[in-house]
Amino acid sequence: MAIDLDYASDVVFANRSEAKLSKMLWEDALLDAQKVTELNPSSHVGYQLSHSALRGAQRYDEAIKAFTIMLSKLDDASEAQIRAIMKELEGATGIYAQALTSFRPGMRDAREKLQWASKCVTTMQEDIAYTLFGIFGVHLPVIYGEKKQNALGRLLQEIVARSGDITSLDWVGQSSEFNSCLPADIISYAAPPCSLPSLSEDEIQTAVSSLRNIVPVDSASNLYNLLKNMNAPLFASCRLCLPCIAFRVTEVKRRRGVASHSTYGVKADGLQDLLITTDKTLIQFSRARPTQQAFFLVRPWDRRLLGLPDFSEQLTFADEEESVGDWSESQSGLDDTDESSSDSPGGGELSIDSDVHSRSLRLMVHLGQAFSALLVAQQRVGEYKRVASDQYIIAQMKDPASIDIMSIRTLDIL
Repeated sequence: MAIDLDYASDVVFANRSEAKLSKMLWEDALLDAQKVTELNPSSHVGYQLSHSALRGAQRYDEAIKAFTIMLSKLDDASEAQIRAIMKELEGATGIYAQALTSFRPGMRDAREKLQWASKCVTTMQEDIAYTLFGIFGVHLPVIYGEKKQNALGRLLQEIVARSGDITSLDWVGQSSEFNSCLPADIISYAAPPCSLPSLSEDEIQTAVSSLRNIVPVDSASNLYNLLKNMNAPLFASCRLCLPCIAFRVTEVKRRRGVASHSTYGVKADGLQDLLITTDKTLIQFSRARPTQQAFFLVRPWDRRLLGLPDFSEQLTFADEEESVGDWSESQSGLDDTDESSSDSPGGGELSIDSDVHSRSLRLMVHLGQAFSALLVAQQRVGEYKRVASDQYIIAQMKDPASIDIMSIRTLDIL
């Protein structure tokens, strides 16, 4: 029995639209989805189907509009319908439903948001960056006609400059013309960020105990204070001032192979030997045959290793002033109490010194673990460029107890 479409309900058109979507007949599916909306404008279903059809047809701007309207209609949707929609969105975007529902614009979890956007396709190449302005809560000029690398570079520069978050430096692929520490294409963020095994609390305590009788108190506390007082990374005018721990490369030797990408054996002061794979041709050298150009493997400084909040999570200046004032009054009261009631002069100072030493040793234990390194090459005095790699460069110190504080520096990277 044939169905008279002039009198068909929205359910009939919705079912037919879904059938056409399964066959990737995007335009036909869209016509039926629009009919669903016409017959039942208060329902989210028509807009949901329109969104799927428009996305399939790569009409992304229209798909976003349909998606926005669909969300506004969800108040009347059942819990089962909402779960179905979130499951579809999770499959389409690759973003977990929980992350979608808890999303808030801003700089937090920048690397994760960049991974979400890594497979985004836009009609205008600059829109790959412009569409992310709202996600990160930034306000930058929209300059159609600029290169894609420049648009993405401006966004990433703003993220680092405002938040101090260096996770956007965690990528593999080709370097950007905007700045060599940034990727040329957002697809470089498609791979999950480098994840390395971490120590358990028991393992940390064991390592701290082994260092306690080896590392002098002054040496450990000097290292801790030096790193604690490092400035946040600065990024402006395509130039990145990156606080880091730098290890000078002493040998680069190419491994035999016929692949389009070369693998090099690398030695650096203070680090275990490692391998680097890149499509760049690196200068081969050794201590016996040195080169004029200096190379370094650097560990970008992450203040979370101190057990302190990121710069992006710090209080505002006004709040800091208030909290410092409160602390001063409280501390003054504590000092009075100590003077009047302490039965063991100097006991409090010994306890504080012990805590500081423990924190310093914990930091050294963390620094001794494997980390994701950047390879940089000196250009002119005080200026460097990152050498892009096709795989994460995993490095590890030989002995964290012998770290040279002279290797702690801020590099000016172009």
